[in-house]
Amino acid sequence: MSATELIRRGTRLPCRPVPRHVLAPEDFARLPAALVMQPSLALLSLWAEPAMLHAAFLDEADGTLLLASTPAESGHYPALSTARPSAVRFERMIHDLWGLEAVGGLDLRAWLDHGRWPLTLPMAARPARNGARPEQPTFLPVEGEGWHQIPVGPVHAGIIEPGHVRFTVQGELVVRLEQRLGYTHKGTLGLMLGKSPRTAARFAARLSGDSTVAHSLAFAEAAEAASGTTPPPRALWLRAAMLELERLANHLNDWGAICNDASFTWLHAQCGLLREGLLRAHLDAFGHRLMMDRVIPGGLATEPQPSGIAAILAALAAVESALPGLVSIYEEHASLQDRVVGTGVLAPALAAGFAVGGVVGRASGRGFDARVAFPNGPFSGGPPTMAVRQEGDVDARVRVRLAEIPESLRLIRRILATLPPGEIHAPLPQKGGEGLALVEGFRGEIVTWMALDDGGLIRAVFPRDPSWLQWPLLEAAMEGNIVADFPLCNKSFNCSYSGVDL
Repeated sequence: MSATELIRRGTRLPCRPVPRHVLAPEDFARLPAALVMQPSLALLSLWAEPAMLHAAFLDEADGTLLLASTPAESGHYPALSTARPSAVRFERMIHDLWGLEAVGGLDLRAWLDHGRWPLTLPMAARPARNGARPEQPTFLPVEGEGWHQIPVGPVHAGIIEPGHVRFTVQGELVVRLEQRLGYTHKGTLGLMLGKSPRTAARFAARLSGDSTVAHSLAFAEAAEAASGTTPPPRALWLRAAMLELERLANHLNDWGAICNDASFTWLHAQCGLLREGLLRAHLDAFGHRLMMDRVIPGGLATEPQPSGIAAILAALAAVESALPGLVSIYEEHASLQDRVVGTGVLAPALAAGFAVGGVVGRASGRGFDARVAFPNGPFSGGPPTMAVRQEGDVDARVRVRLAEIPESLRLIRRILATLPPGEIHAPLPQKGGEGLALVEGFRGEIVTWMALDDGGLIRAVFPRDPSWLQWPLLEAAMEGNIVADFPLCNKSFNCSYSGVDL
C-alpha cells in the first residue's frame, strides 16, 4: 500500500482546501516505510497539538496536498525522519514545545529550548516550571589529528539575527557545518492561541520581518479557508501586487549582499539604491516601508494612496532601466565570477529529497513554485514563468533571482493595470473550521495551517517558514568549501533565523 493510500484510509475531517486524515497509531507507524517506497510524496511540514501530531505532504507526481494526523496520548509517535531527513528539526521542535517524542528519530537533541525558559514544554497541556540549570549545547563529535572546530556566533559582527555556527575544518577546508538556532524564540504560537485571527495577524506579520507580506498572507488565507471567507477581488489583486513588491525588494537586497560578500561593493550600493526607491514607494502607497500589518484576514487594512501607486510604477521603471547594465557588470567581472561559480553547490538530489522550495530549490533543479502549482487570484490568469537551473551553486541562486526580477516587474504592472474596483475587506464569521494555505514568499513557499474553535478563535496554528527545509541544506552546501566562502553561501541561501525560531 502506498503512503498516499495509507493516509487516505484515515478518518476524514473537514479542512479547506483539502481534508485532514486521522490515522490510528498502528497505521501511522506504517507510514515511514511507505514513504520510503513513495519518494514523490514530499514532506512539507510537521507540527503538533497537545497529544496530537500533524503532517502536511505534497504528492509531486500529481500536485495534490495531503494532511495526516495521529493521536499521541502516550507522548510518543513514530519518527518520520527515518524516511524524510527533513523531519529532523521539526521533531526536535515538537519535543521542545509539546513534549512529544519521535520514537526512532535520527536526532533527539533540543532545538528551540536552550534550558533558559521559565517553563518547559510551553505548548503542552500541562507545562512545568523549569528548575534545572542550562546545559551547554551539544555538537556532533570530531576525532583524529588535524581537525579543528571554529565557533561563530550567536552574536555576529554585522547587524543580523543571532545564530551559532560550528565549523569543523582541516586547514581552511570545511568538512562539517552545524547550526544552533532558537535564540530568537518569541513564543509566537502561544501568543496566537485563543485570539481572533484579526488580533493574531500582528504576530504573523512579525514572524520574519523581511517576509511580513508573505507570512501575513499565508496566515490570512488559512483563516479565510477555515472560516469559509472569500476576500473581495480588489483585495486579492492588491495582495498579489504587494507579494511581488516584497519579492522584488528582497531579491535586489540579496543580490547586492552576495556581491558585497565577494568584496564587490559597488553592485551592493546600486542594488541598495534601487531597493530604497521601492521601500519609499511602499511607504507612499501603504504607509509602511515593509507593508507590515496591511494584509489582514478578510482582505487589506488600508486602501493604497493614488500617489503611492504612481511612486511604485516609477520605482519599477528605475529597476527595469538599471537591470541590464547591472547584470552585465555582474557577468563581466572575472574576480566576482571566480567567487560565485562552483561555490556552495547544493546537489539536485538533496534539493529533491528535502523538497526544498524557493530560489534554493529552483537553482538546484526542483521546479516548484506555489504561484504556479496552486494559482489563485491574478496568478490564475497568468502565473510567472519559473526559472530553474541545475548547477546549484551561488551563481545559480543569483541567476534565479535575476530571472525572477523581470517576472515580478511584469506581474506588478499587470495587476495594478487591471485592479478591480470595490471593497478591500470582508469580515470573518465567528465560526469554527480548519484551513491550510500555501503562499510563495521570496524564500519559497510558506505553509500555514489553522484551526478555529466554534467562536472563531484560534485553537491551533502552525506557520512553516521556507527556512525549515533550507537551513539543513546550507550545512550540506558548505562541505568541501573554504571558511572564507561561508558568507557567500550563507547569503545566497538567506535563510530566516526568526522564521524557524517561532
